[in-house]
Amino acid sequence: MPFAVLIARNVWTRKVRSVLTGAAVAIGIMTVVALGVLTHSLRRTAISVLRTGSADFTVAQKGVSDVLNSAMDEGEIARIQQTPGVDSVVGVLVAAVQLDKDHPFFLELGIQPDQLEKFGVTVVDGRPYNADATDQVMLGFRAARDLHKSVGDTINIDGNDFRVVGIFSTGQVFGDSASMLPLTALQTYERKPGDVTLAFVKVKPGADVSIVRQAVERDNAELATVVTESEFGRIDRNLKLISAANVGISILALAIGAIGVMNTTAMSVFERTREFGVLRAVGWTRARVIGLVMGEAALISLGGAVAGIAMGFVAIRLIRSVPELVGVFQPDYPAAVFGRALGIAVGMAAIGALYPAIRAAVLAPLEALRHE
Repeated sequence: MPFAVLIARNVWTRKVRSVLTGAAVAIGIMTVVALGVLTHSLRRTAISVLRTGSADFTVAQKGVSDVLNSAMDEGEIARIQQTPGVDSVVGVLVAAVQLDKDHPFFLELGIQPDQLEKFGVTVVDGRPYNADATDQVMLGFRAARDLHKSVGDTINIDGNDFRVVGIFSTGQVFGDSASMLPLTALQTYERKPGDVTLAFVKVKPGADVSIVRQAVERDNAELATVVTESEFGRIDRNLKLISAANVGISILALAIGAIGVMNTTAMSVFERTREFGVLRAVGWTRARVIGLVMGEAALISLGGAVAGIAMGFVAIRLIRSVPELVGVFQPDYPAAVFGRALGIAVGMAAIGALYPAIRAAVLAPLEALRHE
């Protein structure tokens, strides 16, 4: 009988125990996949806010609980502008409001009209708002399409009526799904006079972005600069904590799954002591016995992993329907998340089956045959 067929037959013979162990593995893998996709997607959404403009890097207050809680005043913006190598700085106030039940996370971007071009905004219909207007707004073309609004229409945002004077494009999905208002108007509505949330910086041609970033952070100890997703945790503790929880839960899932596999494999080895004695007596090497036990554990774990990945997709659909995450959680499925899930499944099998496999391999044939 082929070795692989023997492994599959042994697993099938104890199908109830194998299914229960596989289910425990599946639950762990489901958690790893769902939380991994959630963390990656929220990080991607958050970094999309920072990449709304056409800047070389973004500046925010360091270590806030949420990037939208970042606050910088006019003096800090002026110091950044004076940094050697900086070409332009655009201060933007960012606010999130619940527009309606279908748009619980709708962005308002406060920016001066004379800085729209530096920010990377192209007005595709209508005109920019006036700097001193309190009832004018521009909509990203995606937002306008989704809300069925056009130039001249009225829209109510957070209890205030605005007239749509323009439709814009930024080249960024999140930015094109937002609204833009005069900076002073949004500062008034949000009760944040003189404050902005983020500063979008462009460097002069030929300047080294990394050197300019270092200079900004050296001169402004309370601020941090961000370019990549991996750096986002410097300005948003919540996402950093979620990422840490993701790693912790992955380790916990590995430990729990390995214990489950070890328990099942150890019971199987104990019950089959005479069988292993016969195999050793007819010439099976210790390595072959270890391979048999490890193979059975691997088959159970990988079967559980496949089921867990499928369950993970279901869990993600359920998470996506949570009201607080509508509009914020746009699932993205990176290969790294599934690679980690499969790696954890293999780790469950390897760690869980190692001791029982060695115990089966070192059994003395004569003593094993005498086992009752």
